[in-house]
Amino acid sequence: MGTTLKGIFLSLFISLLLFSVVFASDDGLVRIGLKKLKLDPNNWLAGQLDSKDREALRVSIAKKYRFPTDLEDSEDTDIVALKNYMDAQYYGEIGVGTPPQKFTVVFDTGSSNLWVPSAKCYFSVACYFHSKYKSGDSSTYKKNGKSASIQYGTGAISGFFSNDNVQVGNLIVKNQEFIEATKEPGVTFLAAKFDGILGLGFKEISVGDAVPVWYNMVKQGLVKDQVFSFWLNRNIEGEVGGEIVFGGADPNHYKGKHTYVPVTQKGYWQFDMGDVLIGDKPTGYCAGGCAAIADSGTSLLAGPTSVITMINQAIGAAGVVSQECKAVVQQYGQTIIDLLVAGAQPVKICSKIGLCAFDGTRGVSMGIESVADESNGKSSGILHGAMCPACEMAVVWMQNQLMDNQTQDRILDYVNQLCDRMPNPMGESAVDCKSISSMPHVSFTIGGKVFKLAPEEYILKVGEGSEAQCISGFTALDVPPPRGPLWILGDVFMGQYHTIFDYDKLRIGFAEAA
Repeated sequence: MGTTLKGIFLSLFISLLLFSVVFASDDGLVRIGLKKLKLDPNNWLAGQLDSKDREALRVSIAKKYRFPTDLEDSEDTDIVALKNYMDAQYYGEIGVGTPPQKFTVVFDTGSSNLWVPSAKCYFSVACYFHSKYKSGDSSTYKKNGKSASIQYGTGAISGFFSNDNVQVGNLIVKNQEFIEATKEPGVTFLAAKFDGILGLGFKEISVGDAVPVWYNMVKQGLVKDQVFSFWLNRNIEGEVGGEIVFGGADPNHYKGKHTYVPVTQKGYWQFDMGDVLIGDKPTGYCAGGCAAIADSGTSLLAGPTSVITMINQAIGAAGVVSQECKAVVQQYGQTIIDLLVAGAQPVKICSKIGLCAFDGTRGVSMGIESVADESNGKSSGILHGAMCPACEMAVVWMQNQLMDNQTQDRILDYVNQLCDRMPNPMGESAVDCKSISSMPHVSFTIGGKVFKLAPEEYILKVGEGSEAQCISGFTALDVPPPRGPLWILGDVFMGQYHTIFDYDKLRIGFAEAA
């Protein structure tokens, strides 16, 4: 789940405001209101996950892979209000046990397990800063005992499975299997504003083959229609951070009709996406189709490094200089252009010039230790295995510029600029807050329709005045074929487009949020 932002300062002693208000509205729905915590830019890190953990929290991608039009008369629709923390986390309250013990959880469409901290978590500092489940205080607790471990980039959350009733809004899911976390190493969950995670992905990626909460909602007849929907309020000053609606969609939170695309692979909510546009110009990268995942547990919008770098260059985001990228352009740039002009298949070019092996689908790093510098006969020694992916990115960039009829000198200059814009090791890139109004739209083609993101929608701004810091909402993630290229449309995208997850018809719908 959840993509991170750049950490600034860690403040552990932040009071979590969780005075929930449950009330029945005049449309027959039960809404849970969460009060919003006063935001402090210095506590930014408290709303983030470690950069290595973010990929694991939305599950290890490389390893796996009819709704009502009017809800006024529906008693089988449940709405849970979400709390927005710095446009980086959306979480709401659930109850576990009888009487219900309250926890805040991220409702994560990129994973499938429910876990909360256990009272038997003795040696992880994170547990002392969050609510803990006490099985002895619940009359509906059932012992399970099966061990559980969810791997993360910098460790693991581990514990054991238990069974108990879970309250989500006004719904009571009986005998739900969940994980009592007894170990939460590192600072990831110490700093998090939530206690646990409630996964809304498919059972195919559920750890321990546990039946997800959503499956049991459907099986136990708690929802009329087998759909749930997300509205994420991107206004951090808003009283409500958003809503997740189980059993339907609230028409007050979207405009027009949803554009639906079928789920192509169960596990994540995965679908096929078309080309990515910068301004009104297609990048061509996904013209033949790319896989995408709608993931409420990822804060940013992640995609292949080659395209993310093009986007960050267009918006003026500064990352770190990649020496490997520069070396490729200097030594092989003209050769790559010549091969492209001659009609060579782009996917085979890097193997033709000896930087990659070719396995029939993509370049594969040859583990190059050094390449002779023809000008002086010396070995550069900086290339290693990174030359192959650097070459593949350069090919994409040059092909894009050739399609735009640019001169060869202009192409080489452009690619060198992109090398300077490659994301830093943490995956995020900073931008000048004063330049937001002049940045281009970035758009994604889904179901034949173009979904635009304006600069103020994809830039995350923290602080005010001269202290403000702005971060690009685009971060790099490279997943090779056949599972990739893969895009993760996280909260940056879902905040602008109301999203319906249709479990019955195995499809996902997007409409402009209202």
